[in-house]
Amino acid sequence: MADDNNLPQDDNLSVDADLTAGETTEETTAAAETLEGAAGSKTEAELADLKDKYLRLAAEFENYKRRTTKERADLFKTANQELMVSLLPVLDDFDRARHHTKETEDAGTVRESVDIIYNKLNKTLTQKGLVTMEVKGGAFDPELHEAITQIPAPTEDLKGKIVDEVEKGYYLGDKVIRHAKVVLGQ
Repeated sequence: MADDNNLPQDDNLSVDADLTAGETTEETTAAAETLEGAAGSKTEAELADLKDKYLRLAAEFENYKRRTTKERADLFKTANQELMVSLLPVLDDFDRARHHTKETEDAGTVRESVDIIYNKLNKTLTQKGLVTMEVKGGAFDPELHEAITQIPAPTEDLKGKIVDEVEKGYYLGDKVIRHAKVVLGQ
């Protein structure tokens, strides 16, 4: 085998790596520009499409925020409407009781009127989810009760427990809406 490195080389016979199969430099440059132009217009179209989608999404989000803000404001304005409508008959009963017991001297009649209205109000509020706390004789829980004072326990089993209830506590569903004010046994 002959050593190919020792053969004389002609400078005109060298092969340019960029040129292949008879292409000239101008042809290669023109082809590259055509490819770049096609890719550039495609990229610009994609960019314009994405920009349009972004602007539409931003506008849609702004409309959503505006709509939910308005709905919330309306909800706050009318949140108590259902409760108020259900309490109107109780208010009517109070009005009738005041009117009919205005001239009576019989305390029993007035008490009976008040009891009837109290029961109706209690029933209405219970239907709306209001529940009274049962606390007397139970253990003190600072998350449910507010201790007003402590007194000596009347019996040994009431030490550290709730002896008396000064003001009732209430739940609305599972949430405490008013803590019970209680007296603890010492």
